[in-house]
Amino acid sequence: MFERNKIDNVEQQSVAIQLTTDGGDTLSGRAMIGIGRTLASVLNGPDVFIEFEPWGGERVLISKAKIRSVKVLQVAKPDSLKGRIAAMDEFDPHTILGVKAEASLEEVKSAWHRLSKAYHPDRYASAELPTEVLDYLAAMARRVNAAYAALEGPLQARRRNAALRTDAVYTSVPRG
Repeated sequence: MFERNKIDNVEQQSVAIQLTTDGGDTLSGRAMIGIGRTLASVLNGPDVFIEFEPWGGERVLISKAKIRSVKVLQVAKPDSLKGRIAAMDEFDPHTILGVKAEASLEEVKSAWHRLSKAYHPDRYASAELPTEVLDYLAAMARRVNAAYAALEGPLQARRRNAALRTDAVYTSVPRG
């Protein structure tokens, strides 16, 4: 099977860079370098070409003789899932379900159904996912259910109270 990070049985890593060529063109993307090597060692090494993949494009080989300058880009790393789980300590059921504070019970149920389907553990039971991802999905399923439980009770109580207020408190029996 072809692995994108292995070329000719040599593992590769990438570095985000911005290249300026002799023609004045500026290209942004990633330079593919061997594991354990630095960008400087690749640029100063004996190879004539550097493997470059522009953002959203296909890998190409660029002649090092045509490169005028190279700038390493600092790409922000995504938050880890463990960090996201730890950051979920703030419990706002409206935010979790993605509904407004004045949402009706039907809107809350609809949001809960949608999110329950997305995060339900059975949906991912057959997928081989990292434990970090499985923990995140399980935590999100628990949060969605807890948010629904927190909103459902008061909304149903409000609905019952509204129904009681609309019913007549006392009705007299017609005299006959």
